[in-house]
Amino acid sequence: MTESSSEPLESEVPIWPHFVRHVLTVLSSGETLHRRDIVSRSIDAAQLSESARTETLNSGGFRSEQRMGWALSNLLKAGWIERPTRANYRITETGRAWAAEHPEGIASFSEANRTFGPYWPAAQKRPSAVVPLEVEVETEDPIEQIEAGINRIAADVGDALLVRLRESHPDFFEEAVVKLLLAMGYGGAEQRGRRIGGSGDGGVDGVIDQDALGLDRIYVQAKRYAEGSNIGRETIQAFVGALHGVAATKGVFITTSRFTQNARDYASGIPTRTILIDGKRLVSLMIKYRVGVQVKQSYDVVDIDEDFFE
Repeated sequence: MTESSSEPLESEVPIWPHFVRHVLTVLSSGETLHRRDIVSRSIDAAQLSESARTETLNSGGFRSEQRMGWALSNLLKAGWIERPTRANYRITETGRAWAAEHPEGIASFSEANRTFGPYWPAAQKRPSAVVPLEVEVETEDPIEQIEAGINRIAADVGDALLVRLRESHPDFFEEAVVKLLLAMGYGGAEQRGRRIGGSGDGGVDGVIDQDALGLDRIYVQAKRYAEGSNIGRETIQAFVGALHGVAATKGVFITTSRFTQNARDYASGIPTRTILIDGKRLVSLMIKYRVGVQVKQSYDVVDIDEDFFE
């Protein structure tokens, strides 16, 4: 089997304005519903696919629920729904009237900006030299804006990491990939892993002992290649042959370049479990597990402590 190196380019979850009409429809009966019930019923009403329902944010939590919460927040600011008790909401006459006049709902950020802009705090409406703040702040969930910024930083750091890895000595690169696998939890608490590359390495560059006696081992091959020097099927076949030579059943092939489709197809069709990690996936894992990078700054995101007001 192979491990995919690709990440979804676009979210399958609709933008938050899309959920406005669904929330109002769910509450149209006039009953007071708990937030969880509103979110669940609105997602059903929106007919989200299973993959959209399970799509998560980098920080955890479902993206659909996050965007639904932003719709609820704006509806509450506008007075179209009200919160009689903690975490419980019901529709107001204003909200009912708007829903009757706009059964199609809101289709875009610009339309949401025009509709809800008058209800946003004045501090968020001061003009900017580049773009009005209400467009920047209110058209997207702030959490998603933060994540988008972090993702851009991570992409830049990832590019820099790849350059450094490609310029490094082969021995350093082999040590780096072993350290990454250990940081990911392979090798246990005792960090049982080591580089074995060099002349006479038998076609493997590192080994991770999954148990104290080394009965279960993962063998590693690390290839420091330039962009465009894609690894083909023959190279993977040679690695699998090396695994058979040491009676191994698990192997990880890591490169700073990419794999051809033939290489991926071959790896996915053989009994020996062989994971392929390309350059993009490699630096993503290094950033996630803090190998070769360090945290420069951190920020706290606060929310109301509902228990405080009980």
